[in-house]
Amino acid sequence: MDWGNIVSNSFEAFIGRDAVIYALAAIGLNVHFGYTGLLNFGQAAFLAVAAYGLAISVNIAGLGFWTGIAMGLAGAVVLALLLGVPTLRLRADYLAIVTIAASEVIRLIFRSASLHQYTGGSNGLTAFANGFYRYNPYPNGSYGFWRIGFNEDEMWYLTVGWALIVVFSLLVWLLMRSPWGRVLKAIREDEEAVRSLGKNVVAYKMQSLILGGVLGCFGGFIFAIASQSVQPDLYGPPLTFFAYAVLILGGAARVMGPILGAMIFWLLLAFSDNVLSQAVRDNLVPHWFMTGTQVGQVRFMLVGLALMLLMVYRPQGILGDRREIALDAR
Repeated sequence: MDWGNIVSNSFEAFIGRDAVIYALAAIGLNVHFGYTGLLNFGQAAFLAVAAYGLAISVNIAGLGFWTGIAMGLAGAVVLALLLGVPTLRLRADYLAIVTIAASEVIRLIFRSASLHQYTGGSNGLTAFANGFYRYNPYPNGSYGFWRIGFNEDEMWYLTVGWALIVVFSLLVWLLMRSPWGRVLKAIREDEEAVRSLGKNVVAYKMQSLILGGVLGCFGGFIFAIASQSVQPDLYGPPLTFFAYAVLILGGAARVMGPILGAMIFWLLLAFSDNVLSQAVRDNLVPHWFMTGTQVGQVRFMLVGLALMLLMVYRPQGILGDRREIALDAR
């Protein structure tokens, strides 16, 4: 087995595109679930609205790249308002039902054949990220060390992505230590007590839903820009569930939790995939037990088993506090 290749591929996943996308998505979920106690099962919808807002603005409407970013952000805010107004006065489980349903509705709208001229239907849209790469400061070439390397375009979106993660983490750290953030954490613990102190709980929940959606939707921008395409089926429920896995792995209600969780999650997936693929290729695993086409499923089984053991022995996650994972879904 080529352990050098396994290590290099795993490290690239550790700091690569998927780690950035899911760290950003989980930072938004951390504001929702970790700090406010909101069960948002539709984070994929925020990423999809942002990505399609950018793609449609540039590709279909002929607007500039930065106008497309603004349209994507506006779409995320509108989505948060549409989801929050009818549900935030109700119990937490109603928000969970509405968000997961809304996420699928939005995916199917983008996939609709009747809107093909605007959304590209099931094929999606391409050729809208040139405005981003026009600002690329990296000359053509490969950047890295040893067997680890990224080309100039990858370096550019990874640089922007990790810069956004740092800025958003600092923003969340500051906000959650402000009076506003302390109200959010109080709502998570006992919203009736907060309401008795004269605070408008619904308004604070709405602000949290908007903020978390806007922060998370930058994962959608990076996803679209890195792929230089958007396709509706990439924004299905698994995206949200993976973001929750990342958040729980790293530790909810911890600023560094989403970041560490995303890096470790994709490191484990890449490491297990490379080890299993090479083991099958070198006949270290008999073909009657597992074939190369089954590696993808088996790696998710192994990572899922690791997450199950984590929930048994450390349910608060790597950095989390057990006292901050209880959710009063009233």
